[in-house]
Amino acid sequence: MSDVVEKTLIALPGLFDSQTGAAKITNRLKQLIKSITELTSKHEEENLIKQELTAMKEQVSSPNTTMKQMREIMVRAMYCEMLGYDASFTYIHAIKLAQQGGVLEKRVGYLAVSLFLNEGHELLLLLVNTVLKDLQSTNLIEVCMALTVVAQEFPKDMIPAVLPLVEEKLSHPKEIIRRKAVLALYKFYLIAPNQVQHIHGKFRKALCDKDPGVMTSSLHIYLQLIRENPDSYKDLTGSFVTILKQVVGGKLPIDFNYHNVPAPWLQIQLLRILSLLGREDQSTSELMYEVLDESLRRAEMNHNITYAILYECVKAIYTIQPKAELLEKAARCIGNFVLSPKINLKYLGLKALTYVVQHDAKLALQHQMTIIECLDHSDFTIKRETLELLFRITNAQNVMVIVEKMLDFLRVCNDDHTVIHLVGKVAELAEKFAPDNSWFIQTMNDVFSIGGDLLQQDVPNNFLRMMAEGSESMEEDEQLRLYAVESYLSVLNGDCSHLPQRFLQVMSWVLGEYSHLQEDLDPREVIHLLMKLLDHRRVSLETRVWLLSALTKLCEGHTDLILDLSESLSSSQDTVLRQQAHELRLLSQDSQIHGWALPRGATWDSMEVDSSLSFLDGFVSEALAAGAAPYKPPHQRHEELCEERALSLEPYVFSLPVSLSSCSITDRQSPTLPSVTSELSDNSTDLLQKAGSSALIFEGVKRVWGKDGYLPQKETTGIAPPVEESSTAVLAPIQQRAAEMLEPQPEPLQQNQEKQQLASSLFVGLGAQSSMSLLGKSEAPPPRFRRKPRLHDSSSSSSTSEKSSESSHSSRSTADSFLYGNLLEEEPATSISSFNHAPKSATANHSQANGLGQNKDIVSMEADRQANTSQILGSDMVIVRPNKLQDRYPTRVVSDLSTLIPSDLKDLPHSDVISLTSDPSLSLSSCRVFKDEALLLVIFISNCTETTIKDVAVQLNCGELETASLRGNVMDYLEENSTSVCHYTLLMNDPQTQVSFTGTVSYQTQPGHTNTLMFSGTLSTVDFIRPLVVSTEEYGKMWLSFSHDVKQNLKLLTDAGDSLRSTLNVVKETLQLHIVDIIGSEGIVACRLLSGAPCLLHCRVNGEALAVWLRSSLPALPDCILYHCQKALAEH
Repeated sequence: MSDVVEKTLIALPGLFDSQTGAAKITNRLKQLIKSITELTSKHEEENLIKQELTAMKEQVSSPNTTMKQMREIMVRAMYCEMLGYDASFTYIHAIKLAQQGGVLEKRVGYLAVSLFLNEGHELLLLLVNTVLKDLQSTNLIEVCMALTVVAQEFPKDMIPAVLPLVEEKLSHPKEIIRRKAVLALYKFYLIAPNQVQHIHGKFRKALCDKDPGVMTSSLHIYLQLIRENPDSYKDLTGSFVTILKQVVGGKLPIDFNYHNVPAPWLQIQLLRILSLLGREDQSTSELMYEVLDESLRRAEMNHNITYAILYECVKAIYTIQPKAELLEKAARCIGNFVLSPKINLKYLGLKALTYVVQHDAKLALQHQMTIIECLDHSDFTIKRETLELLFRITNAQNVMVIVEKMLDFLRVCNDDHTVIHLVGKVAELAEKFAPDNSWFIQTMNDVFSIGGDLLQQDVPNNFLRMMAEGSESMEEDEQLRLYAVESYLSVLNGDCSHLPQRFLQVMSWVLGEYSHLQEDLDPREVIHLLMKLLDHRRVSLETRVWLLSALTKLCEGHTDLILDLSESLSSSQDTVLRQQAHELRLLSQDSQIHGWALPRGATWDSMEVDSSLSFLDGFVSEALAAGAAPYKPPHQRHEELCEERALSLEPYVFSLPVSLSSCSITDRQSPTLPSVTSELSDNSTDLLQKAGSSALIFEGVKRVWGKDGYLPQKETTGIAPPVEESSTAVLAPIQQRAAEMLEPQPEPLQQNQEKQQLASSLFVGLGAQSSMSLLGKSEAPPPRFRRKPRLHDSSSSSSTSEKSSESSHSSRSTADSFLYGNLLEEEPATSISSFNHAPKSATANHSQANGLGQNKDIVSMEADRQANTSQILGSDMVIVRPNKLQDRYPTRVVSDLSTLIPSDLKDLPHSDVISLTSDPSLSLSSCRVFKDEALLLVIFISNCTETTIKDVAVQLNCGELETASLRGNVMDYLEENSTSVCHYTLLMNDPQTQVSFTGTVSYQTQPGHTNTLMFSGTLSTVDFIRPLVVSTEEYGKMWLSFSHDVKQNLKLLTDAGDSLRSTLNVVKETLQLHIVDIIGSEGIVACRLLSGAPCLLHCRVNGEALAVWLRSSLPALPDCILYHCQKALAEH
């Protein structure tokens, strides 16, 4: 505590200036801290803080308090809050200090706000105008403080208010402003990614910024983007490799060094990005081998931070496509860590080995004796990480030994988080590798006993589901259930007072369902055991409900035992128990109803469940007709509750009149109702005059003031996303000599033999016969309890397997902006046909230069170095640019390829014909044909030679799309200078902004010699959007049935007379939408995805912007439509 106080006293004077009186103010704070440190009890501290808070209240209420004094009060209030005492009366004064004070006062005010208020605090609204003013200030300090508060405090509802100004700061001349702007945009992307989709191009500029700090800040955004969709950023691999080469080579300023290690945190960030980009991609991985080797070599310094870099290097090497030399060096590095006598280095080695054994399980064999020793290590974290490692190498041969070690550790473990984590892993291993039924049931009993009520709900749920659904063998299922009944009866006959509630619930359910399988068991004995358990004082209310449910299943023919129990519980204060007791009494008296409601021995597959609750349709219709509100899912109600407190960014002059309030967020009414009700006339001018009148409109206003004053609102605190914690810091360097000197003394022969025997049990199955290999992941053996597939899961499982079977190919850049060497240059204004998604007429021309997916080669880095001067603060450094691409072979132009479109498709709208790829023998081109029910990708295969090409086969791969049919993809021969056509029918079930496809064409120019030509391209959501023609009434009904919505302000085209109609026409032509109706300043638009999912848009003129509200049945579809609407209006 003394160190903290000393550091605080040293730092606090920096918050004050050196003017007269500052020393006196600082002395007050010093005196407060000194008085607290001299106290001897908590009670004295409370009295002192109470007196201090009372004095501060009097000071802030006094009109004579100066700004300098208020600044000092804020610092004291922050100190009191840090000690855990409430100083909420100063919150509003902290905001005032940020609004009205000078630079020093603003600094303290913003600091206090960031510590006092959270993202959901209502006082944060008062800070918006101050932040907007400071963002436009010419004072760099004020701009920095505003950007810092925006990144720390602003919720997603306030992002639209500050986003344009933060966006402008990306081009600010001062690097500190650009860096803070990038970090603010990173925060925006984490909490509202759809609101920053339109500025992804500016992220690329930040990556190429001449200041290394700005470039480093942009890596946070790219790490998040690449985690979500690595294929879209493969073209930047060369740029990241170049940056890492410069960092490792010491090209950054010395200010970025840490203990003579060049920018270690930047190296770690880049290594994580490269590992994501190189996963399952050979060509991309080859670009990284050299720089990874260099990073390993240069990180062999004896310092803590270099160990962190080595750890990330090892993870990257084993994540990307393997190279033998790098794997050998990484294995040697892991061995040095694991064999180190230092605890932190040993922990780091075990953590790296845990990750690596997923790719090469045999590496654990080299360190098996060290792992055995770690099981008995005195350090808790070493034991835990060792068990994690053993979990990764578990198989059917060593599962019993490893599970026993885990359970032994759990029995003496007192850490709740570790217990929750490990019991879940034990349950997973037991279900996957159980050697027999008795071991499985006994292991699960240990899991429920040790885990107790800390267990995640998934563990008992999965166990009961497996018991109910069974496996593929009816005989094995019955044996498992019989053994479970016998085991649970023996447990209940003993002492049950110490058993957790979850375990009691599982036992009651199993006995209620399957105790009848044991023929020699008297049901009355089971009923007596359950009733005895029901009377126990430690049994919770939830467990009593489970017990009553089990008794209800067993009560048939045993009315004499049940009536007294049901009568005693019928007067219970709990409504659920009363209901259960009532059902128990009725079912025990009527065996016919009991047999119908609870059929004994019925299979779960035969049960029909009406998940849509269609039997309630009549009741719902009558209630809606009587004026009842439509049902809202829980997540929708929660969102609306949060949106009630959201910041409204609309000017008061554009507020809706009373008659338009029915389309507010809280009412969830159809946006068509304001346009079709009789209350609105066709003259929208009258409505606007009414809206702008001086009369007060109270409808829809949230009531926040009452007779007793301000009505407090319930705060909703958002859950912060989990942050991956870094590994434990390592301590001392590895010295081989020191390791030999500190090697433990030889153990007794008997103890050594026991460890050898344990090692042979733990690491069995990891030898030459192991399915693990360096070149691929292991094939998991089939679980012992293989669940039967359910009918309603067949479609989803098949689609999942199809997606997982598709191999991941590295596709070179196809976007037009990637063809330009400098990321600092703007993209050309001219559009190419690959991005012109609107269907064209049948007269399509063949695109030449900027074709989609043309094969390119990477220009050598040496040429790029010579062509560019230093732009990263160093004379021998190069600016990071995306890889320049050039044609390997000149594209052969085939005139009028659109005339070769099949006759049945010629009359349909289609895009331009664009070149995909070419080689000396073949040339591939494609176009998109837009049908009402599907998208047709037509591929033209042209023979460019004077000889016949044989055995031509086209293969198209795209895991995100569904291939409904194909035609003409296999040809026996292709004559000289001729062109053949094949086409694929594609559907998009899961909306995505863009999807990439890859493919190959195999052919033979000579007998026995097969050539392969690869091609790739991209498709957009717009290609799969079709107009949805509905009436206004149908639109209103559909609007009420959808729950996924997005709201955003778009650009309004004001160059035409009717700005709303011209804006909607641009969006209609680009995205193929249907304008349902336009009335006054409102318009409604509808479209559908080819899979049938509709998306509805409600548009309203809001000053110089267009307020758009999108709603759909698919969660991702509104975001995709919104992104393309923004893009269409920006390019217009």
